[in-house]
Amino acid sequence: MTATTTAKATKKAAAKAPAKGAAKKPTARKAPAKKAAAPAPAAPAEKKTTLKVIALHAISRDENQPREIFDPEKLQELADSIAEIGVQQAITVRYISRGKYVLISGERRWRAAQMAALTEIPAMVMHGLEGGSETLEGFTRSVAENLGRADMSPLEEAKAFKKLVDFDLTPEEVAKRVGKSWNYIDLRLSLLKLVPAVQEALLKGHLPVGLAWYASQISPANQNAFIARWTRGQFNSPREAEMFCTRVRNEEQEAASQSVMFVLAEDAPGADKADESMFPELAVDVDKREQIVADRKKLVGKIGRLEDAGKLLQEIADMDPDTLALLLSGAHGGIPGNRMRIDHLRQVATKASQNLAKAATAATVLAGALRVAPEAEATNTTEADAS
Repeated sequence: MTATTTAKATKKAAAKAPAKGAAKKPTARKAPAKKAAAPAPAAPAEKKTTLKVIALHAISRDENQPREIFDPEKLQELADSIAEIGVQQAITVRYISRGKYVLISGERRWRAAQMAALTEIPAMVMHGLEGGSETLEGFTRSVAENLGRADMSPLEEAKAFKKLVDFDLTPEEVAKRVGKSWNYIDLRLSLLKLVPAVQEALLKGHLPVGLAWYASQISPANQNAFIARWTRGQFNSPREAEMFCTRVRNEEQEAASQSVMFVLAEDAPGADKADESMFPELAVDVDKREQIVADRKKLVGKIGRLEDAGKLLQEIADMDPDTLALLLSGAHGGIPGNRMRIDHLRQVATKASQNLAKAATAATVLAGALRVAPEAEATNTTEADAS
């Protein structure tokens, strides 16, 4: 090898070698392999509604839907009508998947169609409504649909509204969602306080829903006593029964303020026997009893004098109108003035009669009620257990 060749080789090696003290060039790292991207969450199904005819066997009832009771006779009547002219109004269902549906409203028509041996039924199909009656939106829709068709009993409505309240809605918010007044919602929710016997009477139509509300305001024990009286026909009208419940409620509140219980006796006498069987002055202090007896004598005497007024009014009622015109036309005040006096008497008499009706209710309540001191009840219970 020549000197020239050796020098060239040394030069090349020096060029390749790093200078003394120089930092080593770091080795380039490979980029980490990219992780597979996580699948994007499925977009919520588009909400839409379509009208179609569906096989009855593809539809299931919603176990959580608000309506629970169906009158067999009315259901058969509807089935007969459907067999004759078909289903006149589509039911509403929620699409699940693979050709399966769950009822939102129209269960009565769905049941009747099966009784009529139909295989298909027209339905408004709602797509993209997730969760059904388990969600606030789904349950609200189900309640609103049934309310709109008057398909629910008062107790079913009460339970449905309670479930909406359990979704953390106020009664006012429930009212807005279902299109009812706040008073309507409050009345229905009160029905949940009824004892089973009163609920059964309401369910069977033996008790008006308005009267049931009055019954719900009294204690469970007195509700049972009230429904016993109502069943035996001891009230002349629902209004009289309402007044009875109101009076019982007032007595309960008064008793509670005295730390005692107010309980209606099961064998209470009727209103017609109350005056003969009770002496209300015995319920007050001895010092007041003489005054009550004296005032009673005065009042009864005054009422007795009403007989004369009654005879006069009867005389006027029986007179010939022409004779009345001849006699009163020239009198002070004439016919209009004297008629005004009689009309005023009629208005006062009406108010007096209404007040006497309230008094009769109060007498019935007091005659058939017991005030039980908690200590006495506890003693009686202990003695009974011991025996």
